[in-house]
This record gives sequence, structure tokens and C-alpha cells, in this order.
Amino acid sequence: MTAAAGTHHEVRLDITGMTCASCANRIERKLNKVEGVQATVNYATEAATVRFDRDTVDTDQLLATVAAAGYAASLPAPPAVDDEPGPDDDAPTAEDRALRQRLVVSAALALPVLLLSMVPPLQFENWQWLALTLASPVAVWGAWPFHRAAAVNARHGASTMDTLVSIGIVAAFVWSLYALFLGDAGAPGMRMEFHLLAEQGAGTSELYLEVAAAVTVFLLAGRYAESRAKRRSGSALRALLTLGAKDAAVLRDGVEVRVPADRLAVGDRFVVRPGEKVATDGVVVSGSSAVDASMLTGESVPVEVGVGDRVTGATVNVGGRLVVEADRVGAETTLAALGRLVTAAQSGKAPVQRLADRVSAVFVPVVLVIALATLVVWLLVTGDVAAAFTSAVAVLVIACPCALGLATPTALLVGTGRGAQLGIVIKGPEVLESTRRVDTVVLDKTGTVTTGEMALVEVVGHPDTLRFAAAVEAASEHPIARAVVRAAAQPLPEVHDFANRQGRGVSGTVEGRLVVVGRVGEMPAPPSAELAVAVARAEDSGRTAVLVAVDGEVVGLCVVADTVKPSSAAAIAALRDLGLAPVLVTGDNAGAAAAVARAVGLDPDAGEVVAGELPEGKVDVVRGLQARGRVVAVVGDGVNDAPALAQADLGLAMGTGTDAAIEAADLTLVRADLSAAVDAVRLSRRTLATIKANLFWAFAYNVALVPLAALGFLNPVLAGLAMAASSVLVVGNSLRLRRFTASG
Repeated sequence: MTAAAGTHHEVRLDITGMTCASCANRIERKLNKVEGVQATVNYATEAATVRFDRDTVDTDQLLATVAAAGYAASLPAPPAVDDEPGPDDDAPTAEDRALRQRLVVSAALALPVLLLSMVPPLQFENWQWLALTLASPVAVWGAWPFHRAAAVNARHGASTMDTLVSIGIVAAFVWSLYALFLGDAGAPGMRMEFHLLAEQGAGTSELYLEVAAAVTVFLLAGRYAESRAKRRSGSALRALLTLGAKDAAVLRDGVEVRVPADRLAVGDRFVVRPGEKVATDGVVVSGSSAVDASMLTGESVPVEVGVGDRVTGATVNVGGRLVVEADRVGAETTLAALGRLVTAAQSGKAPVQRLADRVSAVFVPVVLVIALATLVVWLLVTGDVAAAFTSAVAVLVIACPCALGLATPTALLVGTGRGAQLGIVIKGPEVLESTRRVDTVVLDKTGTVTTGEMALVEVVGHPDTLRFAAAVEAASEHPIARAVVRAAAQPLPEVHDFANRQGRGVSGTVEGRLVVVGRVGEMPAPPSAELAVAVARAEDSGRTAVLVAVDGEVVGLCVVADTVKPSSAAAIAALRDLGLAPVLVTGDNAGAAAAVARAVGLDPDAGEVVAGELPEGKVDVVRGLQARGRVVAVVGDGVNDAPALAQADLGLAMGTGTDAAIEAADLTLVRADLSAAVDAVRLSRRTLATIKANLFWAFAYNVALVPLAALGFLNPVLAGLAMAASSVLVVGNSLRLRRFTASG
């Protein structure tokens, strides 16, 4: 059925009881069978993201569906108010501590069993009964999580990794009991040696206690390592979400009142002292300071802010006292939005994961069939029960698809978390594929390649030109005036009789002399030939020339322009190194565009600059490139960039830009630096490469070792060790993404 508009809702469910990818696939299938539900279950994050029609389904029904599949689900608990990031972020949970205790006790009991079974000189008379005494708690209590999960799944007509493990351990243990009590293995003086291959002719004189004990310990160790690794891989996001200030000094009738940060409302004015965190997003209304935004942007250098500048919640004031007026609070803040985007990305599935999902969904039943076939074929061919049994158990143990289930989600978890630390927010896992295919990058000019702010770039004429111009312009709020005043950076003489001729310039009396600042047509006299040439040169390059006249004579000019960001040239060169062809697209005139292009290493004559384009024109440029077979990325920050960002195969929005641009993009770059786009592409490609490497090794492991086990070339003990090691290897490979560093 088609739900009415506005009836769809999305919720995250915390899932407990999952032990492998097969569990996640089972829950996902059950949820998606409910009418009006679209669900994705992530084994690594132990959560389900469910989109459902509120007219037909409620959350209680979703929780009941998960319970009916044999697992437990709950709505996430709200974060505690006093949560603080710190060294305890990665502290073990109660479940981890219980698992570690089970592992330690099992290992202590299993080690003597393993030594007695593998080293004949240690085998004293009746040693096998001591081995049984030590191995029994391991095979029953140590392996209880596997047995319990297998039983729950069996009741629901399902099979998972735990089914394979439990059957393997039980089979080895029961065979040993049979051999001890009904066979020859219980006789005094019995000796046994360890064999890498399935041994023929051993019959009921062969024990598998070391198999039951060692496989249990190896798998518990693998599961504990997975748990620790998954906790570490999510630490970046947890740290991000707990960065915010806990309280704020709000001004009430001129008096500071401390209130919890979550009680702030839009319009509240609050004080931020040096060393304090900014409580929420807002605009500076008083004071000036430097703000350290490194925890959100990855940029180590503090940013100078003053009246009228925006500040972001969770950044740290490292300079003077600020008064900030809140304009975004609660779920609307930048920090909250980043958390939602990163969580959504970690909950999704990359296209490369689909094959792994399909394989793991049918893998366990297929392995059970292979194990049974191995047992039957060995019995028919050799007639040796012990050899047939050894090979079948090895198949069960070696085939567990843990590595397949962890390959994609752990890499996504670590990659997106590391991106959040560096100010790069990847909206969804499908974005990773796009970064691999992109071959052309379209760059907006203003605010992306350039700062978007006017700055003085040249002064021509009398030595006092800048001083006189700045003195008069200090009383004006025009962007050109602010650029001139900033450049003067010195005490300015007082101005009298200031006059602002709207759109034509300003004038005033400075040190008893009449100073006029404006364009050529507003001067009381024509400029000299030298100054006229300087004006023409500035205008040809897309810059703005402002003339200065003193007592009726034009004495000089100031040239202002939108300046190129210091990192833009290096970033564009790095984009070329990544195989991306850059194209600068702007609404400015051709002269300004060409000047900026040459400053950053682009060639206007080679078609790398498109000037004079309106927003719809930028979309046409992107479509034109796509029509020629290009896969196009767009980097922008303004409302006028949103249509092009949406049209692009990959959209990258500067987080300092507008909400419209960020909403339309696939990647959000929190710091306003083009080098962040380079890092975003590099990180996305690195994450995708890690996922593919993980999947390759997971597939190769199963494809190579299952046949070896079936043919009798692998002892069950080594199979257990290899199976646990494969999962740890995949997670460890994913954790390497934590060492990814920003360029520059």
C-alpha cells in the first residue's frame, strides 16, 4: 500500500542477542516482511534502522517482530546529561566483562587438556579422565553462549554461525564420551598424538576433548576481540556526540544565570568566557576572540571571530569574552545534525555488501549439508568413523561466516567515525562507490575556492592613500570599506562631516582636508594617466578599484578583491593527483573568474573555467559534462549551488554554507577549506578499498579452507583457531582507518 504523505517515520532499534551476520540477516528479513516497513540491520553497530508507515505499524509491533525472531530489541535510551567524553569511552561493558571471565576460565581449563592431548610424554596413566574433568566445564559452560543461541535459533527454524559452532563442539564432546565409556579410549595407559590431518584407523581409541575445549576458547577469544574492536571503532562518533557544553551562562536582565545547555532557546544571549565551550550555535553580538573548532573541523588553528560572526556549539573559546545570541538549539544544532548524518551512514549498507548479505543468508544451511556430505562420503570411501567425524567437525568449525558479516560494517564504522573527527560527514555508504567513479570535479568560486570576503590586494599612489581612505571608510559598513579598514591595521585619524553617498562612495574631513573615496565617476577630478592605467588593469582582472581624492585631487587608489583561500591551489593540484579534472564554475564575470583560475593553477583557455553562470546554468554545466560521459562531483556552499549539488553524481557541501547546500550534498565538509574535499575523497576511497579487501579475504578464507577441511587436510583445533583469526584480521584491517590523516 502507499502511505499517505507525512505518515512515514524512522526509528533506530538497539538489538541484543546477535552473534553473527546470519542473525542480522534473519532479523532484517523478518522486519521487512511486515507491511509498510523498510529495515536495515547492522551487525557491527548492533542496531536496526527502520522506516515504517505509522498508519499501519507502531514501534511495539516492531519490537515484537524482533522478539519473534528470537532476539531482543529496545528503543535507544536518551544520553545521560552528565556524559563526558574521556578515557573511559572504550571501557568494557558488563557483557564484555562477562565474556572475558568466561574466556579466562575456559582458557585456564583448556590449556592442560590441549597439552595432555598433544604431547605424549605428558600422558600419565589415566590422564584421559583428568582431561575429561577439565574439558567438561569448557564444552558446557564456556560454550554455553553458542549452545543457547543455537537452541533459540532452532526453535525458530533458523540456523546461524552458533549452530555450526554448537554442533561441532557437542559432536566432539559426545564422541569423546562415547570413546571413553563405550570404546577403548578409557583404558589405562592409553596414548594419543596430535595430527594435523584426519587420522584413519583410530576408531574409538581417539578422543576429541582438546577439539571441544580449544575450539571453544579460540571462538570466545575471537568474539571478545570483535567486541573490543567494535567498541573502539564507534568511539569517534561517541566522542563527537558528547562534545557539547553541559550548561551556559545566560543573560537575564543583564545578570548571568547558569542553566543546562538543553534549556537554551532561540534568541537567548549567553556568555562564553576563555576556556569555555560555546553552548549552542549562534551569532556573536559582543566581544571578539579566537575559537578552537578542531573537534568539529579537524582544523588545528583557532579562528578569529567578532561581532556578527557565526559560532558553532561545542567549539572552545580560547581568547576573550564573547556574548552569543542562540539561533539553533537542541536537535537543530550543527553538532546534532552531524551526529544524525554519521549515525545514518553507519547504519546503511554499501552496494558491495549486498553480495555478502546474500551469501551469509544461505551459507549456514549449505555448510550443514557439506558437513553431512563429508561425513557420509568419508564413511563410504574409507569406512573410518573417526576420520569421517574429524573432517565433518572441521568443516563445521572452519565455515562460520563471521568475517563476511564484519567486513563491511566495521570498515564503515571506523571510516565514518574518523571522517567525523576530521570534519568530513559521509551521508551514506553508497557515497563510497561514487567517489571511486568520479573523474571530474566542478568547483564553485565564491566561498569555496575564494574566501567570499573582500580584501585589499594593492595600493597605488601617494603613501598616505590607505591611511586617508581607511579613516573615512571606518564609518561605513560596506564590504569594500571593511576590507580597506582591516588592511590599514593602525590607529586612524578622526573623521568629521562624514557623508555616505549611497552606491557612489563616501567623504569626510580628515586632519582638516576633504577626502573623497569612490569610483572613477565620483571623483572631483580625473585621475592621472598612471592611475587610469592601474584602474583599467584592476578591472580587467575582475577586481574593484576605489580612487582616493584629497582636496579635489586624485592621489591614489585601493584595489580590493575576493581573495583566494591559501590552500586552494594545493587542493586543486591534489584533486588532479586523485584523477579528477577540475572545472571552475561561477556567476562572476570572465575577468574575475580567469584571475582566480590562474591563481589556483587552472587554465581558462583549456575549458577549465565557466563564468557568468546562474544557478540553473551551473546545473546545465553539470548535465553537459555528464552527457559527455563524465562522472561529476560538485563542491559548493551557497543556495545557488544546491541544484548543481543535487544533479551531480557526488555532491560535496561546505558545512559553513547554507542548509540547502548541505541537504543536497552527499558529503558535508565542516571546515571551509577545499583541502577538506581532497580528504573526503581520499577517506571515502580508502574506506571502500578496506571494505573490498575485507570481503576478498573473508571470501577467500571460506572458499579455500572449507574444501581443505572436507578433504581431511585440517584438524578441528586449527580450524577453530583459523576461524577466530579471520574475524580478528578483518576487524583489525578496518581499524587501520583510524590512522587516516588529513592532507597538509
